Amino acid sequence: MAGSSDVAGLEESFRKFAVYGDTKATGQEMTGKNWAKLCKECKVMDGKGVTGTDVDIVFSKVKGKTARVIGYEEFKKALEELAPKRFKGKSKEEAYESICQLVAGKEPTNVGVTKATTGRAVDRLTDTTKYTGSHKERFDESGKGKGKSGRENIVDTSGYVGAYKNAGTYDAKVKK
Repeated sequence: MAGSSDVAGLEESFRKFAVYGDTKATGQEMTGKNWAKLCKECKVMDGKGVTGTDVDIVFSKVKGKTARVIGYEEFKKALEELAPKRFKGKSKEEAYESICQLVAGKEPTNVGVTKATTGRAVDRLTDTTKYTGSHKERFDESGKGKGKSGRENIVDTSGYVGAYKNAGTYDAKVKK
């Protein structure tokens, strides 16, 4: 069957795909979604000999009746099931070797993930130095938000009118 380096690469690929997209996964068991992703990204699924339906059927066949996941041994059985379909005209052993080479050493990629980009318009809109009016009061000189104090009118309970210039001098005048 497969050489020892292929087996190590195969097991490593199994673990990487098993934990993909699940923060609680241990790498010991693979879900059907991750199995389909592995087959698609490692080009086991070619659209002619092996389709998405074939991949799902094989997954259902090798897992336990009530199980939702497969282990490494079941993973190898699933590859054995798909190998003759993927590589027609080869013997079972040769087909299994070929399918193991497709999978070994591969890891999941983030395909179709949208990256956020900021253009000049966004930079201009988020530049706090250009804010005016009541919005300007919500940020300090460095552009950092003031938090609640920047959003709420804090009531001055000192007893003086807001614009009074000699606030806090009453006690000094009375003591004279």
